[in-house]
Amino acid sequence: QSTYCSTMVQHCEALGRAVQVVNLDPAAEVFSYPVMADIRELIEVDDVMEDESLRFGPNGGLVFCMEYFANNFNWLEESLGHVEDDYILFDCPGQIELYTHLPVMKQLVEQLQQWEFRVCGVFLVDSQFMVESFKFISGILAALSAMISLEIPQINIMTKMDLLSKKAKKEIEKYLDPDMYSMIEDSANILKSKMFKKLTKSICGLIDDYGMVRFLPFDRSDEESINIVLQHIDFTIQYGEDLEFKEPKECEEDKSALVDEYFQDHVDE
Repeated sequence: QSTYCSTMVQHCEALGRAVQVVNLDPAAEVFSYPVMADIRELIEVDDVMEDESLRFGPNGGLVFCMEYFANNFNWLEESLGHVEDDYILFDCPGQIELYTHLPVMKQLVEQLQQWEFRVCGVFLVDSQFMVESFKFISGILAALSAMISLEIPQINIMTKMDLLSKKAKKEIEKYLDPDMYSMIEDSANILKSKMFKKLTKSICGLIDDYGMVRFLPFDRSDEESINIVLQHIDFTIQYGEDLEFKEPKECEEDKSALVDEYFQDHVDE
């Protein structure tokens, strides 16, 4: 998630577009970009794990931190303040149970909506994990589970496309616009149990018939790939519809120079 945020920050800066990042991962270590708010100022996983009265492990410590955060949303409200035309990336923890089993992320979404934010979820899946049909179906179910739990528009992304070999990139193309019934045929010889064959067929049919999950490729070395993802997100949250048109400074300066020149010419006459 941090790599995604870093890439988006650099891309938006190149476009001359303001973007802020809020770190909501209490186990984060370092960032390659500035953050406007950092949950570690409120609570850290290491502090929770070192507390002798709690004695949590990494996962338990993270859950404790996020539940503590959910009870202190006023900290986030104060940290966000008010900036005109806010466009904020919330860098969240990657543990899937926070989005499927626990209410904390749903509570965060509801709170942001109360503060009149338009919220879009960006679900990231490692493309190197998705090059086999069974893993792909598993990734789809994880994305679908998060989508159902959070009840917000969601953009699903295959990350680290730049790390794939040419062969793997060609192989993964079929998963970007998948034919789920073809995947059933591909897996027919692997599944020996009739029950699991029937279950897999039902899952694939549900996904294919309703078009509920699709993935976009994300290659941080390809500006066009980054821009396509950003455009999908902008469309989802209707970004820019309420913004006032602002002329670039260079154009304003050129216009001023032309006006000055016009008046000077008429004065000379």
